[in-house]
Amino acid sequence: MQLKGKTVIVTGGSDGIGKHICLKLAAEGCKLAILGRNQARLDQAAGEARSLGAPEARSYGADMTDPAAIAAAAADILRDFGSVDILINNAGIWHKAGPLDSISEEMLMATVQTNLTGLMQLTRHLLPALRTRDEAAILNVASKSGVAAQAGQSVYTATKYGVRGFTDVLKLDEAETGVRVAGLYQSGTNTGMFAKAGEDVPNHIFTEPEDLADVVVFMLSRPPKLWMHEVRVEL
Repeated sequence: MQLKGKTVIVTGGSDGIGKHICLKLAAEGCKLAILGRNQARLDQAAGEARSLGAPEARSYGADMTDPAAIAAAAADILRDFGSVDILINNAGIWHKAGPLDSISEEMLMATVQTNLTGLMQLTRHLLPALRTRDEAAILNVASKSGVAAQAGQSVYTATKYGVRGFTDVLKLDEAETGVRVAGLYQSGTNTGMFAKAGEDVPNHIFTEPEDLADVVVFMLSRPPKLWMHEVRVEL
């Protein structure tokens, strides 16, 4: 896919992996719709994207646990940009590792809604627009936890296995359209996700987010006859 001029939506784009993806795509000449919860960080990311070459970069505050906010953001993006070529579902949260009964009801629901149901809802709203494009893509940034069970991650892993299943079926469902679907399954990444959940994990075991962003650009920029349906990245 030729990335220059494409309109790309990135969820969780205000920091971490998502922000690095936005900046890499900006340098490729993409137009960006950046979703997240922190408006100040979103605006900063959009400004940085424009300075790196994005012909247009807009920020949209949306909580992935709120179906109404997701629907409104999708409608606003389509109104502002007129179309969408690529959807990168990257937003996600982590619950502190531990047995199931140590995870609060609030954390359980927030993890499921942010990591899985919000992703599906946004994709559902945007699929009709994606299908109108000559070439389009959906890339779900999942996690190694979507392909490997790890102790203490019951709810988080359930959401990521769900993302993997959703990705695999969506790929089949869209096989006859111009929408290509892929999943990225990465190991732990050096972002603030673990710290936000109160988890102290040494940084040296992590993949760097800018390296994952390079992988995303590589996946999306393959020629039409070559598509990477599933990529796993580990240290």
